[in-house]
Amino acid sequence: MSKLRCIIVEDEPLAAKVLGDYIAQVPFLELQGTFKDAILAMEFLRSNKTDLMFLDIHLPKLKGMAFLKTLADPPAVIITTAYHQYAIEGFELNVTDYLLKPFEFERFLVAVNKVRTVQQQPVAPPSAAGEKDFIFVNVQKKKVKVLFTDILYIESQREYIRIVTTRGELLSKMSTNEIEELLPPKLFRRVHRSFIVSVSKINSYTADEVDVNGTSIPIGRGYRDGIEGW
Repeated sequence: MSKLRCIIVEDEPLAAKVLGDYIAQVPFLELQGTFKDAILAMEFLRSNKTDLMFLDIHLPKLKGMAFLKTLADPPAVIITTAYHQYAIEGFELNVTDYLLKPFEFERFLVAVNKVRTVQQQPVAPPSAAGEKDFIFVNVQKKKVKVLFTDILYIESQREYIRIVTTRGELLSKMSTNEIEELLPPKLFRRVHRSFIVSVSKINSYTADEVDVNGTSIPIGRGYRDGIEGW
């Protein structure tokens, strides 16, 4: 398996060192460089390709979010900051994860595994005639397009469902049974009365729970018989 090339954009030497040490412990990560401001990182990205960027928000010269908005084709991004109030803006910019300083190695590992899962997702072949690779769901007063390849899992929340994707979360007023009817059975499995998971996003499972991109989801008793077919 090829390694994920990554860079650190961080002006605090101690925070940069912690990230560098964490990266060194993960076999599938390769650190290309550490940059103390966004301008230096921008110069690097003009002539180099990277797969993942660890990006601080409060940087000198150009702030992290402003820098991210300048990139036409950004790599996967994991935000690292001490300020939680920027989480919503970060996810609107399609960041993969948001690490709140100080964070432990275990939390770091969850974040980079999310990136690896997305990077390893095979490119879907052209859909057969009449076969869609997406659905539209009602979110407030809008119809929002959701690609099947983006969905991690779906959770029932009374009269609503929470659709958790690689791009963020959506809340739609419909039942789990209704959304299940719209999903391809080859790609999605009901594992609990309240949960539907994307088979391709499963990292591991036991008889009692399934790990989807770092989230543990219970397997209901009535759904255990079919798990070995995964």
